[in-house]
Amino acid sequence: MNQLVSSVRIALRALRVNRARSALTMLGIIIGVAAVIAMVGVGAGATARIQQQIQSIGSNLIMVLPGSISSNGVRLGSGAVASLTEDDAKAISAECSSVAAVVPAVRGGVQVVYGSNNWATTAQGVTPDYMTIRDASMLTGEFFTDEDVAAAAKTAVLGETVAQNLFGDSDPAGQVVIIKNVPFTVAGVLAPKGQSPSGQDQDDIILLPISTAKQKVLGANKANAKSVSSLMVQAVTPQAMDQAIQEMTGLLRERHRILPGQDDDFTVRNLTEVFAAQETSAQVMSILLGAIASVSLIVGGIGIMNIMLVSVTERTREIGLRLAVGARTRDIMSQFLVEAVTLSVLGGLVGIVLGLTASLLIAHFAQWSTQVSPLAVALAFLFSALVGIFFGFYPARKAAYLDPIDALRYE
Repeated sequence: MNQLVSSVRIALRALRVNRARSALTMLGIIIGVAAVIAMVGVGAGATARIQQQIQSIGSNLIMVLPGSISSNGVRLGSGAVASLTEDDAKAISAECSSVAAVVPAVRGGVQVVYGSNNWATTAQGVTPDYMTIRDASMLTGEFFTDEDVAAAAKTAVLGETVAQNLFGDSDPAGQVVIIKNVPFTVAGVLAPKGQSPSGQDQDDIILLPISTAKQKVLGANKANAKSVSSLMVQAVTPQAMDQAIQEMTGLLRERHRILPGQDDDFTVRNLTEVFAAQETSAQVMSILLGAIASVSLIVGGIGIMNIMLVSVTERTREIGLRLAVGARTRDIMSQFLVEAVTLSVLGGLVGIVLGLTASLLIAHFAQWSTQVSPLAVALAFLFSALVGIFFGFYPARKAAYLDPIDALRYE
């Protein structure tokens, strides 16, 4: 232990003699550690943001949308025909054991007015199960009920973006807004969800009872009054989503009288899988950024080896003198190895501070979420120490195995 302390003291003294050179040598390690911490923080922040967005869309969520059909040999686009109905939703809820809840929905653009303020947004007609499927909660007020749906009540629930643009900071619950010349009483405001993984503002919406939306705002389909624009389906568990999709597909094909070999007139989308792929991409990006930043550490290690070789050359006579008076090979090796590790460790400590600062600056100025975990900091610091050991070993070994006589003769 005393020998190690003595080696550290000698190493620090040697580094202080050439402070500028030591500082420039550490610069590579400093930049490398800072880059690793900052880049991993950026990648982790992106992953966390996508995870939050995935959670915001709802749990175990499956979307069923109208599909394309063929007419006289011409394939119409997706959603060209209203092939889904409220009866389909009831059938799925009743007959598919892997399904926990189903919400039929219609939607369309509207202009909503309150006093002298107005706002263009999307109105969506749904049922009360919307709150369960989307894992939604109320910021103020209460969501409408099944009785409101049955009575086609003129009640509305606002997203936070709509509420902010119409009412500012005041509570809109109980106020009356005008949608397509129809007065609606605001039942409450949804708790904010932020952007979806596809970049849409999930709070820029007005929710209405589906019956009200059809009869008084968006209008019902003349060919089929029970048609809807989509079905939101919640599987009983994440593991049951594939089973739920199979059950729904079979049931809808049967209800829509689709013969074997014919294409579905609907599309089923597992949103969790779609957005999980985005999460995987973000994680890969995080690893890639960390790997690229790690190259800076290797470059810094090469700089340490280069400077240590120069130091061995400059101190050849000193090494020869120490060997001549009885210093062992391991004493010389440990001295130079400690110097290399000291350079990398000091550079690592400064790099940690610089990396944490860079992460905060990126979050502040770029408005990009960053998350620096203690594990990432510890790994960056450990890697910097290992770089010092790895790249310092060759110069230390070269110094330790110098011939004392040749070393004393060196000019």
